[in-house]
Amino acid sequence: MTMASLALPRAAAPPHASGLPATPTYVAGLLAATPTDLVGLPSAPAGVAGLLSVAYRRLDEMCEVLSVRVGEPGQGPTASSPVMTMGPVVLTDGREGLEAFVEAEVARIRSRYDHTAPRHVAASRALHDYVWSVALLMSGVWYLERRVPRIAPDDIRVDVTSGTYEIRPGSDLACLPDDPAAVLDGARTVPHQEALRAELRTAVADHMRPVLEAFGPYVRRGSRALWGMVSDDLVSGLWYLGRTRGDEAAGVRAASEVLPAARAPFPGGADFRVLRTADGHEHPTRTRRGCCLYYTIRPTEACSTCPRTCDTERLRRLEG
Repeated sequence: MTMASLALPRAAAPPHASGLPATPTYVAGLLAATPTDLVGLPSAPAGVAGLLSVAYRRLDEMCEVLSVRVGEPGQGPTASSPVMTMGPVVLTDGREGLEAFVEAEVARIRSRYDHTAPRHVAASRALHDYVWSVALLMSGVWYLERRVPRIAPDDIRVDVTSGTYEIRPGSDLACLPDDPAAVLDGARTVPHQEALRAELRTAVADHMRPVLEAFGPYVRRGSRALWGMVSDDLVSGLWYLGRTRGDEAAGVRAASEVLPAARAPFPGGADFRVLRTADGHEHPTRTRRGCCLYYTIRPTEACSTCPRTCDTERLRRLEG
């Protein structure tokens, strides 16, 4: 599949490479750990923030299309170039930073595609990149380690020149009772896997709610369409991570477990289906609910998951 098939932001997707580990990373690495023997866990005072620093860096190294700098626990963002800070500043008096972010996306599209995008298209593309990247930071930690971090909007900064994200690791983490991290300050336990998946959905929704409100006037789309984009990017990030680890099927299963159906405010589930090519191979696909507007930049290269792309065209691309 190509970048468009997963509607990934900006960069091309890496080659097939697989997914949900049979044994979560924390179990594989800390199998003998006890509450008083936290082998491999950061020692105080780093705690949860130190643990998350390691996880975010691992995701950044693993995912070619993710570009993130990880700040030191307990310190604010350190990026020296112009930045946009999401959160209350954006929602109240952050118009200047948001304008700069959109204008930078206009410039990137012009440079990369020799195309002048309307501002609402550039804003949608920028929002898509933000949502996909930040959702992957949360869902990726769940996928690899069965832990769910809370990322506050003001924990994220975006370098408007390079598009690089900077994250300040927080100290709020949900995990299972048998996770050695459960004894760390800031860790909260939930009773089972479905409760942990619910924590992931809530963490993503709570982060994105003020972000969508800030972007609303720029993207010219309603709430349902924007939450459709968030649903799509949460699903496609897990799908991508499965491919990156060499097991696309595991990524599909993970995404389907996180969003088996509509869960407010997400308007629908992962809803994967299978296409079979002439050689008999089966390929997972789905149709996006929210549009990233890539088709307005390259009309003949609409995403393979775009509602505009029929299954006949999807099969042609798979077989080509």
